[in-house]
Amino acid sequence: MSANVSTDDWLSCFPPLSAASEPDRRFLAEAKILRVPAGVTVFRPGDDCQNYLMVVQGSVRVQKVAENGREIVLYRVESGQTCMLTTSCLLAGERYPAEGVTETEVVVRALSLELFHKLLATSDTFRRFVFGSFGERMADLMMLVEAIAFGRLDSRLAQRLLALGGSSGRIVITHQQLAAELGSAREVVSRLLKEFERRGWIALERGGIAVRDPASLSRQANP
Repeated sequence: MSANVSTDDWLSCFPPLSAASEPDRRFLAEAKILRVPAGVTVFRPGDDCQNYLMVVQGSVRVQKVAENGREIVLYRVESGQTCMLTTSCLLAGERYPAEGVTETEVVVRALSLELFHKLLATSDTFRRFVFGSFGERMADLMMLVEAIAFGRLDSRLAQRLLALGGSSGRIVITHQQLAAELGSAREVVSRLLKEFERRGWIALERGGIAVRDPASLSRQANP
């Protein structure tokens, strides 16, 4: 995406904003274009929140890391999405409580704090977009909390392996990364993986996992 991309071009990634008025589009056109390489921490706990970030391309992983090093992936922000924590911090005037890390090269449009509040106050279309996006993310986060609190870890692990394996059945991931995805400890996930391997459902390989019996994993995922 070139630096001189038109407002209409990037707004096509955000269909709810297609009804924005011409005055609103002029404000949106002032959003800065930012390009961030993969593997960059774009915000950390305690950082000030100064921009409303709208991801045009790429993926940002939002995660919480405890003092003991345990991680949990809260959600990902991908093309056409916004960051719930960013919205929350802008509305409440709070600092970030978690961190965001780019998983790929990311292209974002960044609305300044001033522009964000101006559009929020004057544009029904933008206001519906902001709170609609926030509501969707909140629902996703509640599902994550429910899964961690009440869901069986072996079932959730089987579900995640099937999702990551796709048609090839080969997954490049570490046990620590899987644990972060599931909100568990690496040791617990490693024990379950070894049990899955003992049953012949997967094969643990150097730097990854191979799905051998997706049918059995599917039954485990949906007991």
